[in-house]
Amino acid sequence: MPARPGRRFRARRLLTAGTAFLLAAAGVTALSGTAEAASTLASAASAKGRYFGTAVSAQYLGEAPYVSTLNTEFNSVTPENEMKWDALEGTRNSFTFTSADRIVNHALGRGMTVRGHTLVWHSQLPGWVGGLGTADLRSAMNNHITRVMQHYKGKVVAWDVVNEAFQDGSSGARRSSPFQDKLGNGYIEEAFRTARAADPGAKLCYNDYNTDGVNAKSNAVYAMVRDFKARGVPIDCVGFQSHFNSASPVPADYQANLQRFADLGVDVQITELDIEGSGTAQATSYGNVVKACLAVSRCTGITVWGVTDKYSWRSSGTPLLFDGNYAKKPAYHAVLAALGGSGGGGGGGATCSVSYTRTAQWNGGFNGQVTVTAGAAPITGWTTTVTVTPPQKVSATWNGTPSWDASGNVMTMRPNGNGSLAAGASTSFGFTVMTNGNTSAPVLGGCTAS
Repeated sequence: MPARPGRRFRARRLLTAGTAFLLAAAGVTALSGTAEAASTLASAASAKGRYFGTAVSAQYLGEAPYVSTLNTEFNSVTPENEMKWDALEGTRNSFTFTSADRIVNHALGRGMTVRGHTLVWHSQLPGWVGGLGTADLRSAMNNHITRVMQHYKGKVVAWDVVNEAFQDGSSGARRSSPFQDKLGNGYIEEAFRTARAADPGAKLCYNDYNTDGVNAKSNAVYAMVRDFKARGVPIDCVGFQSHFNSASPVPADYQANLQRFADLGVDVQITELDIEGSGTAQATSYGNVVKACLAVSRCTGITVWGVTDKYSWRSSGTPLLFDGNYAKKPAYHAVLAALGGSGGGGGGGATCSVSYTRTAQWNGGFNGQVTVTAGAAPITGWTTTVTVTPPQKVSATWNGTPSWDASGNVMTMRPNGNGSLAAGASTSFGFTVMTNGNTSAPVLGGCTAS
């Protein structure tokens, strides 16, 4: 079981098709060409009647490749930490929405939807909440739900109203928390009824982890949802976090578990997907998750828990679809293929990924190396882009055949006798950048294979 996300200062819990991932926010000119209708995660998911989202951290919205990847590949956003209780109401009845608003406004300005995460949770609570007596705690919980949801009324399409209320293990019991310990089992129902009154138009979800397969914990959640539906308690959806690794892989009954919840009359959503690993194994697992969602008509969408490996709460496990340089990984291509998309890997199973290393640096310049790695099938050719930030200029290249856009800032690199690669094999090309006072790293585009 992966470590649970903690406070937002602890570990926590694209790119355009082919060669078009560029930094508009940095003033970099894009290569010409129009993306096909289903060449991104968002467009491919939309064609299947689903959304494809990501968790977003406000602190990275000033980073051009982060924003470009977000804007290109995703059509749903979940604030990673900015809507948690300690972020919004650190002092009782004093609310700070600045960071959360920044994410919401960014998303809505680009036609994305927003999932709210999360209203009632045992973790990331400010200290004052746990010190309240029963009556005060009930009042504070309902006030928090109401104030937050009314602030975002009409802007947030779905809320994780209650998060992680059940214990791990075989007991199926409720987790100890200020809400459970002082308000009892009824607090979840009360939270949902309060949420419905605060924003009748928003979908109301229960969200948890280690409930992805049929087990004691998911059975307990299932029983609660069945009871809520029978008694008219307002619940619209159940979120399955889906944090996987080699010790906790995608369960064989994943799809069946999603289906049994959907059969209760609620939507199901994959809310925090990440899968530790790399290469073919990771790609296969990601593809299987997407296929399971597509097979369940009430699985309305998928959210991966972060844009890039380097900012993941499990960064050492490289669990996301884009590596630290925002290059598409084999897992990305597997997801796009499972969604029925095209344009990310050259078709016929041919995919590749790219990574960057600075190999030398001196006053006024540096050398960079890009490693191109074939995916699960052999490839006969590859193309990628390298974008430098003005006034930087590439002064030399080797082991590749470059071409340039009109600005001279975007280099498209193709093979120079090193295009054919066996499955999983790698090659590399290099270049020299004259910094002209700017030492920032170049940005890689996606890798297109043939």
